[in-house]
Amino acid sequence: MYPSAPDDQYPQEKHAADGRPSPGIIPNPSMAQPYHAPYIPRLQVPAAAAAGRWSTGLCHCCDDPANCMVTCFCPCITFGQIAEIVDKGSSSCGSRGATYGLLLGCTGLACLYSCSYRSKLRGQYDLEESPCVDCLVHFCCETCALCQEYRELKERGFDLGIGWEANLGRQQRGVTAAPIVAPPMTR
Repeated sequence: MYPSAPDDQYPQEKHAADGRPSPGIIPNPSMAQPYHAPYIPRLQVPAAAAAGRWSTGLCHCCDDPANCMVTCFCPCITFGQIAEIVDKGSSSCGSRGATYGLLLGCTGLACLYSCSYRSKLRGQYDLEESPCVDCLVHFCCETCALCQEYRELKERGFDLGIGWEANLGRQQRGVTAAPIVAPPMTR
């Protein structure tokens, strides 16, 4: 036990009635306001992407109605666009889309082909295998799975309509997303 010091030994701790230090007395640093770190802006990464989760759900097809319609009526187009980006340009949209269309028309089991691209996409972006294994997702919900993969790539800054080479060029120039166009003025 240490002996307690008299109150007048530490005059800096005496304060006026309004809480301010008395004139001529040095304020005690321990009684100062807590330190708040300055605001540092950070790169905006979607929380879902940061956690390894898909940016949208499997059944959120109508989040992008145009892609939903294209995928419902001609899934080979959406698949070809996804495959070109996932393959990083080593295959063309047309060749992968045509292969998918032939498998769909001849066997009806194009889902076995497209599930391999879902696995590649998950591997590239460290996404979880949800809601179940890739082949089962594509077998049961083929169009929903293609729409989800399309939205995921779009969320990550790809414009699937322009292909791999054009996306690569945009990234090298520092353009990661299409510019937002303001609506026209009205009277």
